[in-house]
Amino acid sequence: MNIWILSVTALIALIITFVLGFPFIPALRKLKFGQTILDIGPAWHKAKKQGTPTMGGFMFIIGIIAAFAVGLFMLWSADIIEFNSLGQLNFFNAISGFIMAICFGFMGFLDDWIKVAKKRNEGLSVNQKLLMQVFIVAAYFTSRVIAGDTSTVINFPLLGQLPFGYFYYIVMGLGIIYIVNSVNLTDGVDGLCSSVTIVYCAAFMVICGLLTLSELSILAAATAGGCIGFLIWNFNPAKVFMGDTGSLFLGGIVVALGLGARCEIVMIIAAAVYIWEALTVLIQTTYYKVSGGKRLFKMTPIHHSFEMRGWKETKIVMVFSLIAALFGTAATLLVYFEVM
Repeated sequence: MNIWILSVTALIALIITFVLGFPFIPALRKLKFGQTILDIGPAWHKAKKQGTPTMGGFMFIIGIIAAFAVGLFMLWSADIIEFNSLGQLNFFNAISGFIMAICFGFMGFLDDWIKVAKKRNEGLSVNQKLLMQVFIVAAYFTSRVIAGDTSTVINFPLLGQLPFGYFYYIVMGLGIIYIVNSVNLTDGVDGLCSSVTIVYCAAFMVICGLLTLSELSILAAATAGGCIGFLIWNFNPAKVFMGDTGSLFLGGIVVALGLGARCEIVMIIAAAVYIWEALTVLIQTTYYKVSGGKRLFKMTPIHHSFEMRGWKETKIVMVFSLIAALFGTAATLLVYFEVM
C-alpha cells in the first residue's frame, strides 16, 4: 500500500475538517444549535457544557467524504485498484460500508435536530432509532449479497474459520447495532470519541494494508485525519461537539472497516473500548433492577465513573486512548501473524 497516498488522504481530511471549524462553529452558535446536556451525566457538565454548539460531526463527515474520493482517485490513477471480480467486490464493500456510515450519520442528524428544535435532551425514541438501525443494517447486507458477497464464514485468527449460514446476518446485524451505539455512548467527554476512533482507524489502516484492501485503508486514513482535524476543536474545553450526527457516523465507519475486511473477531478486539463503555451501561442497568436500586458503578458509561472519582477529562482521554492502542496493536499483530 502506498504510504504517500494514505498520508495525503489523511492530510486532506484533517485540513478540510479543521478549516470548516472557522465558519461552521460560529454559524452553529448563531443558529443556537447548542447541546442540551442530559441530566444523567455529572452535574458539572450542565454548568460547563450546556449550549456548546453541536452537530459538529458534519465538519469531519464533509472532510472524510472529500478525502476518501481523492484517495480513491489516486489509487485509480496509480493502477492500485484492480477491477477484476475480487477487486470489484472489495471496492463495492468499501463503498457500501461508507454509505452505511452516512445513513447512520443521517439518523444521528435527525436525532440532533429534534433535540435542538424542541430544546430537549431526547430526540428520536428508542423504537424509532432501533427501527431505522435495523433497516440500515438490512440494506447493507442486502447490497453485499446482490454484489456477490455471500460468504457467511467468520474467521477466528490463528484458529480457523467457522461457517454461520444465515445465522451470520443475525449475529453480525446485532453486532453492528451494538457497536454503532457503543461508539455513540463513548462520546461523553471532550475529545474521547475522536481520540479512540483515531487509534482504531490507525490500526485498521495497517490491517487493511496487510490484507491488500487498499480502498478500506484509504477510508481508515480519511477517517483518522478527519478525527484529528475535529479534535483540534473538540479537545477539552470543547468548542464544538460532534453530536449524534458525528458519533453514529463514526460508529458506522468502525463496523464498515471490520466487516468490509472480513475481520469480525479482530474488529471486536480493536473496538474493545467502545464495547466496554456500552457493556458497563448494560451491567449497571441489570444490576440496578435485580438489586432493588443499587448501583455497581458510580455512573455509566464508565468514563463518567472515572470523572466522579476525580479524573480530569484529559486524563480519561489519554488513558482510554492508550487502552485502545493496546487492543488495536493486539488486533493488528493477530492479522500480521496470520498473513505472514
